[in-house]
Amino acid sequence: MNILLIAATAKEISPFLELYRRSDSTQNIDVLITGIGLTSATYSLAKQISIKKPLLVIQAGIAGCFDKNIPLGSVVIIKQDAIADLSVMENNQLLTMFDLGLIKPGQPPYSKGRLINPYKELMKEIKLKKVKAVTINHITTSKQMIGQYGKKFGPAIESMEGAALHYVCLMEKIPFLQIRSISNYVGQRDKKKWNIKEAVINLNKEIAGIITTLNFKP
Repeated sequence: MNILLIAATAKEISPFLELYRRSDSTQNIDVLITGIGLTSATYSLAKQISIKKPLLVIQAGIAGCFDKNIPLGSVVIIKQDAIADLSVMENNQLLTMFDLGLIKPGQPPYSKGRLINPYKELMKEIKLKKVKAVTINHITTSKQMIGQYGKKFGPAIESMEGAALHYVCLMEKIPFLQIRSISNYVGQRDKKKWNIKEAVINLNKEIAGIITTLNFKP
């Protein structure tokens, strides 16, 4: 079975890439570095699957966290994502394109305005905390926006590419998993308080374990 592993940057999956280069056990895995942000990730993923359609796409990356009860370095799986900045601030309230009636909440691939991973049995096999996420093309620093995103979407984490995975794979009916490791808390710009090193190490351990657990074969 062919797996496509994608990440925004090579650094996020560098330990796995070392394994990938050395091991014959990764022969059924293709790796794609999509670049940072929704536009780049959407284009790169769509182009790749038009060339070779995988049976599973796994997106791996570090992320910011809204929930300070989740320790830095924790690895989670995303059950639901949303494009948070596909929206407008009006009268101090965040309104989505669904709120404005510009997109129907049930228009594919959306479900009630969200990009939900429907492969529940697949996710059950992965023993990670399942959380909601938002995807944003800018890193959130404003306390006002943190509050607005929390109120509207109830996310645990934010990334800059997650919704691209959900959107493309839902449209193409390809099973997918979004795996994220927490490197920092949203709004916290003091990088001395971040833990990117541990987040990357833990992320790559989980990715290797997931591939083993799922026992994918040619």
